Amino acid sequence: MGDWLERSALLIGEESIEKLKNAHVLIVGLGGIGSFAGEFIARSGIGTMTIIDGDVFDKTNKNRQLTATDSTINRNKAVVLGEKIKDINPEIHLNIIEEFVVPERVWEILAEFKPDYVMDCIDSVTPKLEWIKACLRLKIKIITHLGAGGKLDPAKVQVAKLENTNNCKLGHHIKKRLKREGINFKRVKAVYSSEIQIKESLKLTDGKNFKRSFYGTISYMPGLFGLYGASEVIKHLVRKID
Repeated sequence: MGDWLERSALLIGEESIEKLKNAHVLIVGLGGIGSFAGEFIARSGIGTMTIIDGDVFDKTNKNRQLTATDSTINRNKAVVLGEKIKDINPEIHLNIIEEFVVPERVWEILAEFKPDYVMDCIDSVTPKLEWIKACLRLKIKIITHLGAGGKLDPAKVQVAKLENTNNCKLGHHIKKRLKREGINFKRVKAVYSSEIQIKESLKLTDGKNFKRSFYGTISYMPGLFGLYGASEVIKHLVRKID
């Protein structure tokens, strides 16, 4: 164990540090939620990470994405986060995938990298569904992150079974589609906010990259979602929770 993990070891023990060192977490979607989740996971001392995003930064990302700065505009999000992760832990085994993952690629990636846990931090229904279905079929643990947009109250953010989430348009669509396809998703956890979305903050898009609309987002909410997700993953990997 390196000295940089001393404080963690005092809290969770050397055995748990070793479990994290031997674990592999895959994070797909490295925007507001995923960028924070990625750093929190890296700082836990995780041994292997696979990070995925085909997008590049633009100036509108700076209000909520950890790795979005003037110096990173037009750079790929996975590459930039990868540089930071390596700066935190040079010994980590890091896989960087610079692509928008189409549904059929989800299965290929999971088969190739075989992660212990998947953090779905994307905000588009179709690819999100594929990650959930693939992980369920392959018996890979997954936590999905629902909509942080259109919300302001940090006290309403929580982790629950996906089937028990409420007041989230994205979650509603995901559950509806899974039920329509006869998928049993009772084992899937989700990070979500029970606050009713502020509908006046909705903006329609041109439909590129599976996204037809988005809500306005405040700086702290995506980071809080990422924190909750990272906490669930880390505690599971050291067997502090189911």
